[in-house]
Amino acid sequence: MKETSKLSLILSMSFVVTGNMLGAGILALPIKTGLSGFIPSVLGILLMWALMLTTAMILAGQKSLTESKTADLPTFFQKELGTVGKWITVVANMIILYGLLVAYISGTESVVQGLFTKPVSTPLVMICFFCVATFLTLFGMKLMRKGNAVIMILMWVTFGTLVFYCAQHVETPRLRFTDWHYLPASLPVVVTAFHFHNIIPSICRNMDFDQRAIRKAMFLGTFIGLIMNLIWVFVVIAALPLDGPGTDTVLAAFHGNQPATVPLSHLLESHAFTISALVFALLAMTAAYMANGTALTSFIRDLTTTYLHTSSRAVAAAVAFLPPLIISLAYPDVFLDAIGLVGGVGIDLIFGILPGWLLIKYGRGKVRVLGYVIVACFSVVLIYELGQELGLLHIRPHVEYWNVSHKSIVPH
Repeated sequence: MKETSKLSLILSMSFVVTGNMLGAGILALPIKTGLSGFIPSVLGILLMWALMLTTAMILAGQKSLTESKTADLPTFFQKELGTVGKWITVVANMIILYGLLVAYISGTESVVQGLFTKPVSTPLVMICFFCVATFLTLFGMKLMRKGNAVIMILMWVTFGTLVFYCAQHVETPRLRFTDWHYLPASLPVVVTAFHFHNIIPSICRNMDFDQRAIRKAMFLGTFIGLIMNLIWVFVVIAALPLDGPGTDTVLAAFHGNQPATVPLSHLLESHAFTISALVFALLAMTAAYMANGTALTSFIRDLTTTYLHTSSRAVAAAVAFLPPLIISLAYPDVFLDAIGLVGGVGIDLIFGILPGWLLIKYGRGKVRVLGYVIVACFSVVLIYELGQELGLLHIRPHVEYWNVSHKSIVPH
């Protein structure tokens, strides 16, 4: 392969990686991490980026997963780690895929409701988004692939617009706030923001299993995502009050399960910001819904064929898409909670702990030590998330808020 064409392939695949990262995670990131403060947020984001990139490279090096056209994650981990590995993967994958679809449906509703001054019917917004996104998932993937470059350009342009308007309202003293004890509780959202691992087999096949080129593409793609996440977290934390009177604060968005764009649009009162926020959120949610919806449909079809002895596409589609819609309609304010569960349990298990165990099983010396470090770090995230979900841990942010003059911090 010529160097120019190889470089072009690396760049195109890196953009695919970045595109798969830009979903609900980046919208939720400043609200969850912002409650721990800017410095803890940056350190948490850098740590999880390094860990998620490492586990991606571990999986990319597994020939039995990437070079087989029929291999899937449950089969792969059953072969490598036994029956326990298989069923952990099955359960965790269902949490990821169902949880993300719930997050996209509820997140879209939060964005639409928050950006319009007049109230809109919650079920109507959810059902409209569900119908359009599900139809595109089932019948419009070819169109989506052809328009991928246009979608990415629109997402970057609208993201740049959001950053531009937020930057005009930055107050750097807000960056001094820290709450280190809350940092572990914010890490599940960070894990979700760096998740692209489902497409690793596809990346490897498209790059002819050239491991050096694959590592470069994944590094560059995740690095672009890292820079976008850091910029977004910086401008949101510095522009949005942490707490105080009114609803346009980080804490209020946290309690309302809202993405950062909702309170920012109220605070900035900019038509251009509101339109950009709506376009960016809808593009990110729809593109991610289609990617994960396709993966969920394939996953469910395998399960229904094996255990229900039916290969009906209609049955697989119903089992895949109706539960997320029903859950979203029953619990419309679950955006941040769904993202936390997906990252802290599902992604954490399959794409964090299990790849670490592969290093422990096959590695020697420093490589094996790295495996233990990976398992330990992701186990901490899992324990914190499960503890909160089961009511065993009650981690709440220790919030201080800005007074009316925005010149000093007043204890809450």
